[in-house]
Amino acid sequence: MLKPSQLACACAALFLLHAGGGHAASHAELASQREAQLADFSLEQLSDIVVTSVSRQQGRLSSAPASVYVISGADIARSGATSIPEALRLAPNLQVALANAQEYAITARGFSSQLANKLLVLVDGRSVYSPLFSGVFWEALDVALPDVERIEVISGPGGTIWGTNAVNGVINIITRSAADTQAGLAVVHAGNRYAGVTVRQGKRLANGAFVRAYGKRDETGAAPGEAGEGGGVGRRQAGFRLDWEGADQTLSLSGDLHAGALRASGNETRTDFSGANLVARFDARLAGEAGLRLQAWIDQGRRAQAGAGKHALDTVDIEAQYATRLGGRHALTWGGGYRHQRDRFENGPILQFSPTRRTLAWSNLFAQDEFDITPALRATAGLRLEENSYTGMEVLPNLRLAWDHAPGAMLWAAASRTVRAPSRIDRDLRLVDPASNGARYLIAGGPDMQAETARVLELGYRAQPVPALSYAATLFYSHYDRLRTLELQPGGAVFRNLGHGRARGLELWASWQVMRGWRLAAGAVLQDIDTGVQAASTDASARAGLATNDPRSYWQLRSSHDFSGGLSGDLMLRRVARLPQPAVPGYHELDARLAWQARPGVELALTGRNLLHARHPEFGAAGMRQLAERSVFASASLRF
Repeated sequence: MLKPSQLACACAALFLLHAGGGHAASHAELASQREAQLADFSLEQLSDIVVTSVSRQQGRLSSAPASVYVISGADIARSGATSIPEALRLAPNLQVALANAQEYAITARGFSSQLANKLLVLVDGRSVYSPLFSGVFWEALDVALPDVERIEVISGPGGTIWGTNAVNGVINIITRSAADTQAGLAVVHAGNRYAGVTVRQGKRLANGAFVRAYGKRDETGAAPGEAGEGGGVGRRQAGFRLDWEGADQTLSLSGDLHAGALRASGNETRTDFSGANLVARFDARLAGEAGLRLQAWIDQGRRAQAGAGKHALDTVDIEAQYATRLGGRHALTWGGGYRHQRDRFENGPILQFSPTRRTLAWSNLFAQDEFDITPALRATAGLRLEENSYTGMEVLPNLRLAWDHAPGAMLWAAASRTVRAPSRIDRDLRLVDPASNGARYLIAGGPDMQAETARVLELGYRAQPVPALSYAATLFYSHYDRLRTLELQPGGAVFRNLGHGRARGLELWASWQVMRGWRLAAGAVLQDIDTGVQAASTDASARAGLATNDPRSYWQLRSSHDFSGGLSGDLMLRRVARLPQPAVPGYHELDARLAWQARPGVELALTGRNLLHARHPEFGAAGMRQLAERSVFASASLRF
């Protein structure tokens, strides 16, 4: 945790900045801040919510033919979330479970595990999934949450637009333009498990460009565990963003540096991680409503676990996208990209990879056309051809229909095919038997591992029958082939593709403006995940519960209320049904936040998490898992 002296210095800095330092926040920015904090959503505001993750083009949420939920920056602020995984609990179409310290099992539509590999996560278009296991190291993913404009959460396939591994969903974290964050900001929070400080400053340059820089540090203390006290995590991060806008062109440049550590008692399993990235994006508005986007990014990640090994990954990615309208009825988007990665692993005594070094490459071409069949009926057809180093060419088609059958109401349907490409674990892993002195392995990657495939059907409805009420519902059915299995054989077990499965379910969410200053939001998922193996399989993973461990249902209810005197209150009640294997009891929990706007630009808040129980498990095998614990922390923020 942060030392008391460090917290005292942070609080003193907040006071000094407010008392006499810095430039005052602009009236426009403070007004925008107040509006974002109101628990009100008018019909016009809901209609104007913009999403880009469905088609790579800006479009209204109300017209998007996909199961997409938007977490706004105001939602994140009102929740008191201090990390991306905790902010993602606000999305009713995501399963979020705490597994260990800041390690999470996060997925959509099933197949949950700490190594969940069917969910693609992006930050401003930069992919943050690891080719080591086709998933995300959640404890290493961090952004300055006050700078997040929105998080777009798509449950369902996104392969045509975003490529392989966008099987069950896409999470796109979109940060604000530097032009929208010109006021200085300082935030500090501290409690029985959480402590942190974030500082950000913006500036307008002489050439009309806007720039911001930020730095942050967070500490999460050790959590209780069924086998004793678990580990904690500490992170440090700094970064910048620059935005310039001309008459027909925009340029954005951003970068981050981070370092941190997952700590267990005695540091015998301490994991250190660090990384850096740089993203450049250029947009040009061309004649005839056409647009061109060029984006390039580089990323460097390092990870070292005591007694296990060291991993280094360097990535370079470039892509181009062109959008235009044809004949007034067709909105065509096409483009392509290339990604190059150098992956290196320094083997430990038990966890090993062979070969220890790989050069990986992905290249793709995609095209998508949205066209009007009738004034009320729209179709979207897309195709992506993507080649990877493991399985060669993959074909990812997509077809969607949307019918605006009444004002503010849309019925849509979709059919898609998507894949998860093999990872380093699938092909190159060697988990050594410690009793054999390296002569025998327990688990090995399969040299013939192929891509897992999913064919998905969806039927959805979205409506806003009256200005105060909006809702959405989606039925889905996914059929999976070539799922990864762990096949027993003499001397050990090998990964192969002898599994199959299906997922079917219903996603629901709604928002109701009960009265001015009071908004209710609710969401629920009912699902049935069923997996099996071919007759020739000797799969060990299903019996050990490694393939998937999902609740049959989960739901949430949120209340956001603005009181008089600058007070606001937020509650979130959530329920998750039991997990089957390894068994985890179902639970219900309550999170709450009370905030006071002491004066324009100054806010004090008190946040409580898991208030109904002192502790409860959310994921993992009995006797080994860590527990989510009741926690309370105070925070103060100052805009200057």
